[in-house]
Amino acid sequence: MDEMDFFDVFDAAPVALAVLSTDLRFVAVNRAHEELFGRSREQCVGRPAFEVFPSRTWQHGKQALKESMERAVAGGECGAEITLMQRYDIETAGAGGTFEERYWTSANCPVRNRDGEICGLVVRLQEVTSFVDSMHGRGRSEFSRAGLSHAAAVEAQLFAQTGQLQELNQRLRNAEAHHRHLAEGLQEMVRHQRQAVADTSHDLRSPLTGLRTRLEDALADPDCDPHEILQAALHDAERLGDIISDLLELGRLESGAPAATEPIDLARLLRTEIAHRDPATTTTTYLTPGIVVDTSEIRLTRLVDNLLANAERHTRSHIDVRLTTDDGHAVLEVIDNGPGIPAADREKVFDRFFRRPDARAADPGGSGLGLPISRQIAEAHGGTLLATDRADGVPGARLVLRLPLHHRP
Repeated sequence: MDEMDFFDVFDAAPVALAVLSTDLRFVAVNRAHEELFGRSREQCVGRPAFEVFPSRTWQHGKQALKESMERAVAGGECGAEITLMQRYDIETAGAGGTFEERYWTSANCPVRNRDGEICGLVVRLQEVTSFVDSMHGRGRSEFSRAGLSHAAAVEAQLFAQTGQLQELNQRLRNAEAHHRHLAEGLQEMVRHQRQAVADTSHDLRSPLTGLRTRLEDALADPDCDPHEILQAALHDAERLGDIISDLLELGRLESGAPAATEPIDLARLLRTEIAHRDPATTTTTYLTPGIVVDTSEIRLTRLVDNLLANAERHTRSHIDVRLTTDDGHAVLEVIDNGPGIPAADREKVFDRFFRRPDARAADPGGSGLGLPISRQIAEAHGGTLLATDRADGVPGARLVLRLPLHHRP
């Protein structure tokens, strides 16, 4: 048998076939396609499908066909996408702006390359306009008077119901997507909880081990100083208490537990909190007065304290605190002149228990929960918290908080 030229087979197929790229541009059309649509392959190849065949008079049909093609390109579980019947008006060839009412069935089948990746789409279109015209508005008796056989009448009724089948099919797809989204959400929740338990166990182990070791040493050495042992044990107990308090607060924030809000003068709160900080750190403030936000005062105070404490741990000598407004938001910047945060870690610092080596060296007792709690507080009040570079190019970290401004009634 002579070697078969598959393009010849494609071109000789008795049904209208087109090959589209993944961005829905024509790659090839066969002769039947040219004859059915009145467009030569030169008029089609290389152009977007919906540019060659606009359908301004019936957008629902265009959208349905486009979505069917996109699902096929996406490579869903169903593989080929079949549209039983769809109205899609076609612009009359040679009469720009004039559209003919047309009905089609289509099959959109993805084409895969040798690596199994989808590289294109084969589209088979069959026109059923004349059949729809013959059955439009007629019952079974009218089909009989028109000379149609009983089988043809039944077939026509089935075609008439394809719109309902397509709608049901779309509902099933939507339900499947919804259930898949729920399943993914549950899986992520389980993963998050397992990670939280692992992280919590790791972080609680250190003070518990220290507390146990000190007590064992005290029992083994009757001559030890009990006051020193009790002081060390008290420190470990306080550390455990701080971690548990932070975890409880983080749990409340992540669960969406509401907190009472009120208008807070952010500049006034900042001045109060900065005045209570360690005077060994030089802090310069640039606070625009009269900036009011709707928040929980307790939570906002905790957020501000966390940002200031973080800057104090890492700064070499100086902290800048700036408060301005931008696009309906209060913008608080806490800037230090320490080593800064590498770009790869600027999101990780908001993960619970994440601590960079320099942070552990600067504050061995830290929990790695301050910044995660601060971001949760910001997001719970409709804001954001990000870590960025200093704007002046000087080494150091810059934490930027944005909160919506209070809207007076």
